Amino acid sequence: MKERILVVDDEQEICELLKDYLENEGYEVFVAYDGKQGYERFQQEKPILAILDIMLPLMEGTELCRKIRNESSIPIIMLSAKKSDIDKILSLGLGADDYMTKPFSPSELVARVKAHLRRFLQMNVSNEGQAVFTYENLQIDSKAHKVIVDGQSMELSAKEFALLHFLANHQGQVFTRDQIFDHVWGFNEYGDVNTVTVHIRRIREKIEVDPTKPKFIKTIWGVGYKFGE
Repeated sequence: MKERILVVDDEQEICELLKDYLENEGYEVFVAYDGKQGYERFQQEKPILAILDIMLPLMEGTELCRKIRNESSIPIIMLSAKKSDIDKILSLGLGADDYMTKPFSPSELVARVKAHLRRFLQMNVSNEGQAVFTYENLQIDSKAHKVIVDGQSMELSAKEFALLHFLANHQGQVFTRDQIFDHVWGFNEYGDVNTVTVHIRRIREKIEVDPTKPKFIKTIWGVGYKFGE
């Protein structure tokens, strides 16, 4: 069965261009031209990755991203014609995993799609023997891609989940930001090690009682981060 990808953009030319490129790589692609239709197609087709433009009619791309993230941990790539929109996406913490500004290289986007899917699928098959990792009041379900704190499910993006999962699997081991970036992102088309800091801050805000005094992901000053004691 082919892996399904959803493309939502109000520019038909971009949708058709990405559809052609992605189908040539063996993916099954579904397109939508507004946010409302995009959400309907997401629910109907159950894609494994979504590519969303930030400016969409009927429902903005930011809202569509938020709705998808509330229901799924699939990778989400956001598109925008303005760099300022990318800054907005980052500041809102919507849970998107990657960002590209128009115009962009279709080949570069395809490369990012492959990288995100490779890591997402690896996460799905990892830890088959121990599907649920438990540390104090925190549970990480690698099969369901869920994080539960005190019995309450937390909404993490695919990258946030991958980062937390990676550190938890190496409990007590200290990693530099470069090491974390290389493992979780694994490519340098967009972002840098500061992305690690931003994602860890967001994870702490979601899973810690007091994010300023974290008990799960701890900062080792001058070195990096570790999970637990």
